[in-house]
Amino acid sequence: MGPHISSYPPLGQITQLKDQNFHLIALLEVGKDVANDPWEVAVWYTFDHHNWSEKILPPLPSSDCPPSLQTINSSNALLYFCSPFFASSRVKFTLKFRNSHDQPWMWSYNVSGVTNGVVIINQEESLDGTEQSLSDFIHGINPDLLVKPVASQTPNTRLWTITATVGPAEEDRSTYHNIELGTPCGYMRYFALVRHALPWLGPRHGSDTISLDKNAVMCSFLNLNGQHLVLLGISDVANVMTLLRSSDTGSVQLHIRNDAETDSDGLVLAAVGHNFESAMAAVMYHARTIPLTTGSDHGNSTPDIQTVSNDVKAQWNENWYDGLGYCTWNALGQRLTDEKVIHAIETLAKNHINISSLIIDDNWQDIDYQGGDQYQHAWKGFEAEPTAFPHGLKDTVSRIRSKHPGIKHVAVWHALLGYWGGISSDSDLAKRYKTIQVDRQDASAQGPMTVIAKEDVGQFYNDFYQFLSDCGIDSVKADVQYMVDTWISAKHRRELTETYLDSWVVSALRYFSIKAISCMSQTPQLLFHQQLPHNKPAMVARNSDDFYPDVPDSHPWHIFANAHNTLLTQHLNILPDWDMFQTDHEFAGFHAAARCLSGGPIYITDVPGNHNLEIINQITGTTTLGTTVIFRPSVLGKSIDAYIGYDEPNILKIGCYNGMAVTGTPILGVFNTSRQYLREIIPLSRFPGVLESSMYVVRAHRSGFVTPALKPDNPTAVIPVQLDVRDYDILTAFPVTWFDSETNGGIHVANLGLIEKMTGAAAIMASRSELQHNGRVVLSTWLKALGVLGVYISCLPDMSIERDFIATMRDEPIPAHTARVSEADAHVLSIDIETAWKEMGLDSWGTSDIEVKVYFDIEHP
Repeated sequence: MGPHISSYPPLGQITQLKDQNFHLIALLEVGKDVANDPWEVAVWYTFDHHNWSEKILPPLPSSDCPPSLQTINSSNALLYFCSPFFASSRVKFTLKFRNSHDQPWMWSYNVSGVTNGVVIINQEESLDGTEQSLSDFIHGINPDLLVKPVASQTPNTRLWTITATVGPAEEDRSTYHNIELGTPCGYMRYFALVRHALPWLGPRHGSDTISLDKNAVMCSFLNLNGQHLVLLGISDVANVMTLLRSSDTGSVQLHIRNDAETDSDGLVLAAVGHNFESAMAAVMYHARTIPLTTGSDHGNSTPDIQTVSNDVKAQWNENWYDGLGYCTWNALGQRLTDEKVIHAIETLAKNHINISSLIIDDNWQDIDYQGGDQYQHAWKGFEAEPTAFPHGLKDTVSRIRSKHPGIKHVAVWHALLGYWGGISSDSDLAKRYKTIQVDRQDASAQGPMTVIAKEDVGQFYNDFYQFLSDCGIDSVKADVQYMVDTWISAKHRRELTETYLDSWVVSALRYFSIKAISCMSQTPQLLFHQQLPHNKPAMVARNSDDFYPDVPDSHPWHIFANAHNTLLTQHLNILPDWDMFQTDHEFAGFHAAARCLSGGPIYITDVPGNHNLEIINQITGTTTLGTTVIFRPSVLGKSIDAYIGYDEPNILKIGCYNGMAVTGTPILGVFNTSRQYLREIIPLSRFPGVLESSMYVVRAHRSGFVTPALKPDNPTAVIPVQLDVRDYDILTAFPVTWFDSETNGGIHVANLGLIEKMTGAAAIMASRSELQHNGRVVLSTWLKALGVLGVYISCLPDMSIERDFIATMRDEPIPAHTARVSEADAHVLSIDIETAWKEMGLDSWGTSDIEVKVYFDIEHP
């Protein structure tokens, strides 16, 4: 591989900076055999498309060069160049380099194919109380639309409602309207979440001319002034679905479907802010305040959701989605039997894989298997398929629970309407409950299906979940929820959609509390009716299309789509679920890292006996009670670059955060979803939740390397990242405590959590460090699970573990051999808490957390 150049601000991206004074830092990767050549790097730049100028970037002294957290190719060398820059307006730039002054310049675009970089100086002047109108951001607004400014709940943003009145459904056929909105002004990038498929959202990106292949729920535009215009179509108001689409001329249109029998209003929210997150929050917060339709009278069969929600008792998350789950779907195929399920569980146990939740997925039910595919197959009765489960569902669940008491929760899959093809028309269910026939029109699901009629839906769900509860089932996965949007009849959608959604939620809360998964439910009406309102406890909801183990190209897209979908779903009343994955798989680490960062549940679907125990040990830990837990960050993982497209040669960066503000831990996952080697420079300031006034050490999970203490406002406080195709890593920024030592000067200390776990910072329940009067530091850590605790101490190479340290659990000294200096970094003290716990024979005292204290003398000679 020839020379490779990268920079911050980065090429090929738009970077918003608050300060007119910034530093441009370039990283040139060259072969070691030419590393001593007189390399030169220059930036070629222009302000607001005026004349281009050139500036030579001087090399950084070796003492100022950022440390690498990854193992560098032994045949390569990294050369840094840096220069201060002043910009009063927008700057476009590119880089060129050469290995001596008499050689021709090599341009970055010709070497790597990366386009120019753009820097926007955004002073973030207040938007509150400004006189700007929406026409300042959208050119040629349709005068037939009603545009009204409204108060925004998000500081420093402007908000408007856009209303379009549309005609009623006619003869049971919905009315569709395409209404011109206008063209967003002077934007450089757009990002949209479209209906990637009927059940799923997916991201779309582009530059200065919007072109969408599918209808969008939201669109965001970054303009030349660094302002973000976010448009959000609202659905489920008066039985209206409002989406966004692009025209052939690059304008935005409203695509509105009216199922109501009267004129109705399609509604779009528009917000402008100085950053994407605040503009997105503005439209989502206001969406929560919009009264959604109660278009059908449920009668007494569907109690009020709020009433049932008030009866739901608070539960520890650890009892549900904080444990490791196992799903049968990809693991056991599509013809389940009770013996297959039990064999899979026993195989997990033999491999010491301790799951706390089991999902018995599709194909446990009694299905008629009529028609050509699953979309035609219909459900016959509550009891499990009699041949595959000859002793019934209750017997299977009872055997599982008696032999494997560590499995606390057993869930079953079912479709919202019973099965993919609804209810079998000649079944016991059809005789027990009133049914109707509805017609579907979709590429996959076509033709008629039988479903429970409106007046019996509430009773049906109550009876079904009572049966499941009696069988020992305590959780459910309700799938295929989008099917209600395939119905041709406006009347059926109008009268049944809300009935089914509310009846399901009520019964799920009544029988299973929060232990329910909503799946294939990113249809617009479901997003706004089921998942946005905060009148009930948050549920788990699938965040993207499925994990497809045998489709190689699906894996990077899966991670990319989830990271961008969360930019919207983070504002819903749900816990986003990034789907199951297999640990014995080419992309196992890729998926595992993404699940750990997501902040959602983690469950695997391994074929029995095919397990990667190393991966499993990196995503889970064992508590003092012997249970297995995962390490979920407290803030959801999401893309930190809303406008970077899937096909662009840029690293996908997924940011999350754990703990309290100021004292918490920023985490950044980096993923190469492209088809080429990538290198980027990532400033510490880009990590979520980083404070300029604080200091951090950054640790890479895969290498275990740790930086010295860094301050985010230092221009060289950057992390160089190199990733091969389909490669990944997790970078965690740990807050540093500074102690003054008379004999050793300033000493930096950081609690690294459980260092062998991908998101081991999330194992820290609480942490405190203090300097005692005798010159000894004590670091107290409360952990949610056992493992290897890491402590960064800047002067550790000059200290002696035997002389200067003591560690305790329950105030008893741990065995000396369980503490050692990390092989990956000489500044990290690693303490094997798990081994120490076993050897000390401590009792859990009925609690899963454990306190560890580390004492060390900073005044050692």
